[in-house]
Parts: sequence; C-alpha cells; structure tokens
Amino acid sequence: MNRGPLPLRYVLTRVGGTLVLLFVLSVAVFALLRIAPGDPARTLLGQRGATPQALAAVRARYHLDSPFAAQYLHWLGGVLHLDLGTSIRTGAPVSATIGGRLALTGQLVGLGLAVALLLGIPGGILTALRRYRATDRAVQTAGLVALSTPAFAGGLVLIYLFSLMLRWFPAYGPGQGGGDRLHHLVLPAVTLALSVTAVLLKLTRAAVIRELAKEHVVFARARGVPERRILVDYVLRGALVPVLTGVGLVVAYLLAGTVLVEQVFALPGLGSLLVESVTYRDVPLVQAEALFIATLVVLAGLVTDLAQPLIDPRLRPARTGKGNAR
Repeated sequence: MNRGPLPLRYVLTRVGGTLVLLFVLSVAVFALLRIAPGDPARTLLGQRGATPQALAAVRARYHLDSPFAAQYLHWLGGVLHLDLGTSIRTGAPVSATIGGRLALTGQLVGLGLAVALLLGIPGGILTALRRYRATDRAVQTAGLVALSTPAFAGGLVLIYLFSLMLRWFPAYGPGQGGGDRLHHLVLPAVTLALSVTAVLLKLTRAAVIRELAKEHVVFARARGVPERRILVDYVLRGALVPVLTGVGLVVAYLLAGTVLVEQVFALPGLGSLLVESVTYRDVPLVQAEALFIATLVVLAGLVTDLAQPLIDPRLRPARTGKGNAR
C-alpha cells in the first residue's frame, strides 16, 4: 500500500484541471453578462443624465464598446496582475469592495459548516446504528423536512420563533463584532446549514451502513473486538472518505446559499453584494465576485480530491518504477 507524499504528476494533473475549469467558468460568466439585457452605462447614468456624450464616455472608460474578445483579454490581464477593475456604480476598486464584505460571509459560512457537521455527521452515525427503528425514521424525516424547506422560508420561520416570540436572537443585522457578531449570526448560520445537514446525514448514514456490512467488520466482531473500537477504528475510518467528499459539496452549497440568507437577515456580505451588483449591472463587480466564488468552490473540490488519497492509502495512484503516477 502506497504511503508518503502524493506523486507530483497526480497533484499537477489535479491543479491543471482546476485552472482549466476556472478559465472556462470565467469565459462563461463574462459571456453571460455581455448577452444579458440592459445597458450598464444607462443604468449608471439614469434617464436624465444619459446623453450620447455621457454614454460614450462611460462605455469608453469601462471598455464596454470594445469587442467581446478584447474586453475579456483586458479583464483577464488585469486579473493576472491582481487588478479586478473598478466598480461602475461606486467607482471604488473591486478588490477593496469584495474585501470589505468577505469577512462577514466567511464567518457565516464557517459557522454554518460547523452547525452542519455537528448535526449531520453524528445524526448519520446514530441513524445507521439505529437503522429501521423509530430513531432512524424520526431523524430522517426531520432531515427530509429541512432539505425540502427553502432557505428564505426557513429563515423567516426561525426569525418568528426565536426573534419575535422567544427573543433569544436578533432578527437582522451583522452585529458589532466579537460576541455580538456571533449572537447575530446564529440564526443565519442555522438557516444556511439546515438543508446541507440533511445531505451530510444521508451520506454519513449510507457510508456507515456500508462499512458495517464489510467482511473485516464482521470478522472483528467474531473475534470479540469491542464495539466502540470497531466503530472508531474500522467503520468511521472507512466512512470518512465519502463523508469528506460530501463536505466539499456542502462548502459549495453554503457559498451559494449566502445569497438568499444574507438577504433575509439583512447581512452586508458577498451574497447581498452580488444581488446589488446584478441589479445595477455593475459588470466588473459581478465578474470579479462570480469568479471569486467559483474559485472558492473549485478549490474546495481540489482540496477534497487531494485529501482523499491521504486519508485512505487505497485510493493513492499506482507508481511506476520511476516514482511517477501511471
């Protein structure tokens, strides 16, 4: 069984595939924004100030009058030099605008992921060990309800119960930082984590049940190995890889789910910024934010892909005599 670091060729192949995917996504986002109805210059100037001279000046300043290929190459050149452009609506640098909203969204996604992991993985293990019993049916039913509930509906229900009726948590706003920020983010994080908790629960349950039925687990029980040791050393270790894959998908969903959740709870994060940018056709900001979110999602998948063979050596690529992957 292969151990040690992963083959360099294997890592470079995965990284190269990630870069190609990001390039394709950037072209797709750029093209979709160009074919979308509306004129960013008119949106910026409004009806009163939209004279032909003003429209021409705005289009020239932001290269809106250039051919598609020229616009994309100009934008890509700036990205490669870490220059994401200037917001059409505010005139502020795009990188500074995104950076000002990043911390709040990062805290929301991190807290939502923690809630999903704390509820989904133990719940999946419990239902697998109690499968086909009342506990299994009750937990799976609750997970199905959570999975079927839209984020905005779940958020409104939580606001009504825990903000208006019980007054345990604030209904909206980001708080002032520290403990107050955490207090404000509890309900948004739970809302964000509800549906992905059900996904993790299902994945964990299926993986644990599959591991419990394997021969080495049956033999361990026949030898009298304690159940707790079997669960930790055999079952959970084998179930870790599919669960880890699910965590990568969960991170992607959490990032996408911030758009609705931040709107419901009036949080000034990346999700609400994206909605504002699309509304005002702020093309540089939409492009940069879409690429940034896509990069985070793709990187989460890359980390998951590279972590799997490190956790389970059976998934490592075979080596040739020269030490390269086949």
